Formats: sequence, structure tokens, C-alpha cells
Amino acid sequence: MMNTDQIVITPVGVVRSDQKELVWRPESGALSWNDRVRRERASAEAVSRIDIDPALDGILDGIDEYSHLVVLWWPDRNQAASGPRVRVRPMGRQDLPLVGVFATRSPMRPNSILATVVTLVRRQGQTLEVRGLDAVDGTPILDIKPLTPHDCPPEERRIPEWLQRLDRERAAVDDE
Repeated sequence: MMNTDQIVITPVGVVRSDQKELVWRPESGALSWNDRVRRERASAEAVSRIDIDPALDGILDGIDEYSHLVVLWWPDRNQAASGPRVRVRPMGRQDLPLVGVFATRSPMRPNSILATVVTLVRRQGQTLEVRGLDAVDGTPILDIKPLTPHDCPPEERRIPEWLQRLDRERAAVDDE
């Protein structure tokens, strides 16, 4: 580690959701690829609540003018027994290349701060209803930011071949 200082982060809220268990974790070989894709899709369509700490009254003012938000959260129940990884096989699949964890969306990171773009369904006081949050019930929320056009540059995006392959495989699950 480059810096030995610790950073203390206090959650700003918590997820309230019907999703009580993780969709997938790297150690779990129990789910077939198709089952995992179906569970991810169901999670992406589910509506969750984010209850914001009442002490932060006013922090959500104006947020309901946005359609999408970036939610930063801590996957407190998705830690591998072996700890963070430097290199991983995407989705835990042995048929995919070994890459640096920063080249993936894996939760098995040195600092497991995860980000999900969600659709804002509505705000009620200190509660947000969002669609597409892939965090389980009780997950701590670290921050919320509006998604703006500046977050998605207009230039052509480039992704690796293995991710293009996974996207094709996900689309094929629809055709079954």
C-alpha cells in the first residue's frame, strides 16, 4: 500500500430491498451462466429503497429533477474468504482471461466501493425509490451523485473482446 493512513467513511443511508441474498459471488460455482443472467436481470428490474440518514435532512433537495443516479455502496456481505484480489477471471469464469481487478467490475477489490447507475423512480422525503440497484437489503450507501451528460463522453467507447463476448452470451439467454 502506498499510504498507511486510514480513511473513515460514514454511510449516508441504507438499502431496503426484497433482495436478501447476493446474486452471485466469485466463489459460487452453483449458478449456471443462464441462471446468473436471469437473476441479474430480475435484480436490474427490481425497485429498491434507499433510506437516507435523517440527520442529513435537505441533502436530497433537487435530486428528483434527475432521471438517473450513480449510487456508491459498500458490498459488506460480498467479501471473498481470501480477501481482495489483484487479478481475477471476469465473472469467475475459467474460460475468460486473467486480468487486473481494475479492468473488471468485480467486487473483490482492494477497496470494495461499488458504483451502480440506477433509475430514480421517485423521492419521498429522505427516501429514494430506485430501479436497478444490485445491492442487497441492508447494504450501506456511501454516496449518491446525479448522472449527467458529462459522465458519458460522446467519444466512441472501447471494451475488451471478453466483455463483448459476455454481452453476446447475455443476449443469447433472451433467445432461449
